[in-house]
Amino acid sequence: MLKELNDHDRLLLSRISGQGEALCQRTVKWSEINSGSWNADGLERMVPELVARLSELPGETETINAGAIEVISAQGEPVHHATGPVLKHICRPDAPIQIVFTGHYDTVFPPEAGFDSVSDLGEGRLNGPGLADMKGGLMVMTEALKVFEAHPRADQIGYRIIITPDEEIGNPVSAPYLTEGATGAHIGMTYEPALDTGGFAGARKGSGNFSLIVKGISAHAGRAHADGRSAIRAAAEFVVGLEAKNGARDGVTFNTGKIEGGGPNNQVPDISVVRFNVRVPDPEATDWADKTIKSLVQKVNDLDGIHAHLHGGFYRPPKPFNAAQKRLFECVKETGRALDLDLHWVSTGGVCEGNNVFAAGVPNIDTLGVRGGRIHSTNEFVDVDSFEERTALSALILSRLADERIDAAGIKALMGVEE
Repeated sequence: MLKELNDHDRLLLSRISGQGEALCQRTVKWSEINSGSWNADGLERMVPELVARLSELPGETETINAGAIEVISAQGEPVHHATGPVLKHICRPDAPIQIVFTGHYDTVFPPEAGFDSVSDLGEGRLNGPGLADMKGGLMVMTEALKVFEAHPRADQIGYRIIITPDEEIGNPVSAPYLTEGATGAHIGMTYEPALDTGGFAGARKGSGNFSLIVKGISAHAGRAHADGRSAIRAAAEFVVGLEAKNGARDGVTFNTGKIEGGGPNNQVPDISVVRFNVRVPDPEATDWADKTIKSLVQKVNDLDGIHAHLHGGFYRPPKPFNAAQKRLFECVKETGRALDLDLHWVSTGGVCEGNNVFAAGVPNIDTLGVRGGRIHSTNEFVDVDSFEERTALSALILSRLADERIDAAGIKALMGVEE
């Protein structure tokens, strides 16, 4: 069990005390830069802000052009979309304790959403895009690291920070950098917003995004209807089969998000694209879902005159609450008690970069960001007092890792052990 605050803890907390409002105001400035996942120009405008922030830390920052995002158009063809760079910051790579920090600077709000300003909701809450998810988290992360440099044993901890431009759409270009950054680390710390109550996400499901491209044969709907083969009809049969699989295996869900295709009413449609998501609780369920999808695709291909193929796949593996995760959470919970925080965890079907970090063999807490709520909506809010609270929590976690009150190597050694 962790002990009470020591002198090193108190030193860090003294440097954080009273800084919450300033941290919040800096985040408001970031919030007013639209950095929707598909807004390459807005993402680029965020980069100098983040680079300047990272320059306040020891270590070196690298700006990486990870390439364009490949997506499938409504015509079933691959197209490429520009995105922002991945930011990588490395400090003390030879220190005995290594931590990977991750976060993202994209939001779900495109410019046309018209959600580009911050308003005061009263009662200590602000409404604004990305204030909680997760520009506020990036501010908390960097401030905790900045404060931690005053710790007498700061040299015991080295870290890698990976900040991505594409988390909200599944990290299609940044995923390899998350894996690279996590490889060899003892602990992961990710700054998605905390639950409204201040608690954490525990076990997370895995997730896959897919596009099924269905091609048929075009024909005149009146003169030669029998000569056509409707891609939309074939796609519809696939969707009915896919949705019927819900409930067939515990914890697995299939969700059809969008069906595209077709043309004039007097033409048999020769193209359709089905976009769908799958959530899975464990590797065995992932294999089952993969086989189920392939079987359904084969049924489409067995139809006369129809050809179908899949694009995409499972992009985040499940993150179970194994022994390493449980032990790490217990340590964080004890740390929270020193701040009079009663922390808890809740399993969720949501996914984040913590899934990627776990898949690289690294136990991690992935909701260390600010308290907020109604994320992914124009009602997104942040609790202003959580900037100081969550910065203090991360700083104390680092303090306890540095002097081994939290045994990073011991926690890492529990990876692969069942709960």
